[in-house]
Amino acid sequence: MDGGNGKGNGGAGADHDPFDLLEFPCRFEIKAMGRHSSRFDALVHNIVSRHIAGDDLLHSQRRPSRHGKYVSVTCIIRASSKGQIRAIYAELAECPDVLMTL
Repeated sequence: MDGGNGKGNGGAGADHDPFDLLEFPCRFEIKAMGRHSSRFDALVHNIVSRHIAGDDLLHSQRRPSRHGKYVSVTCIIRASSKGQIRAIYAELAECPDVLMTL
């Protein structure tokens, strides 16, 4: 699910809000992709952590691309609202190291 930040595919129609299908609180997966670096994981975790309570990061996973040039970091959080999710995606979109989010 794209957070509507312009870095994902964002193909949903203007009248459709994919977050309307969620019931809060809920588990929500946020994936950020960028160039492989030793600090990318920490960068994504710091951004996500600014928007959630300390125990609401349920799981995190790092996955390098096939040739190791890129990496994705997936954070599964306990989301409390659409606004919270949108704020996370907005801050990730502002970060020049984040190339795409899902």
